[in-house]
Amino acid sequence: MRNISIILGSTREGRQGEKVAKWVQTVAASHNDASYDLLDLRDWPLPFYNLAVSADAAKGEYGLAMANQWSARIGKSDGFVIVTPEYNHGYPAVLKNSFDWLFREWNDKPVAFVGYSNGPVSGARSVEQLRQVVIALQMIPIRHDLLLPFVGKQFSETGDMVDEKFSRRLDVMLTHLVEYVELLAAKRA
Repeated sequence: MRNISIILGSTREGRQGEKVAKWVQTVAASHNDASYDLLDLRDWPLPFYNLAVSADAAKGEYGLAMANQWSARIGKSDGFVIVTPEYNHGYPAVLKNSFDWLFREWNDKPVAFVGYSNGPVSGARSVEQLRQVVIALQMIPIRHDLLLPFVGKQFSETGDMVDEKFSRRLDVMLTHLVEYVELLAAKRA
């Protein structure tokens, strides 16, 4: 069975992303076509990337235990769902840093995005910028994004999604992601 990692791209105190990521994981669990795990960047405290060589040249040996573990973990993933807020018209630095530490581990793997914000823009600018980053990492962003506006109003007290149209959209996104996971797994083999 293929493994898809859901990466929670914010480490901020009081972040809304925990609700979003847990909801994504709950919906994904109803899909029997892959296994889904949650990677919270709070659990991966990578320092800012400062190696003298590029991540491409490092080839999996980063001289830092946490980075080597991150490399192994990302290397095991067949695809990704990135859950990202939008801070000041962009994505969080901690998320970019998690990408920058690696190169080959990301190559030829599909990625989908779930963006959110407290306003009407829904993280769209963050997702658009991240598309450029993942393309440079030779990842394949799928067409379907899920953008959640006014994220604080989207979930009940128990963490359930209030508007089921978002759950249906997430189902479509995950279905397409798995299709690309299968195609690209064959390419990597």
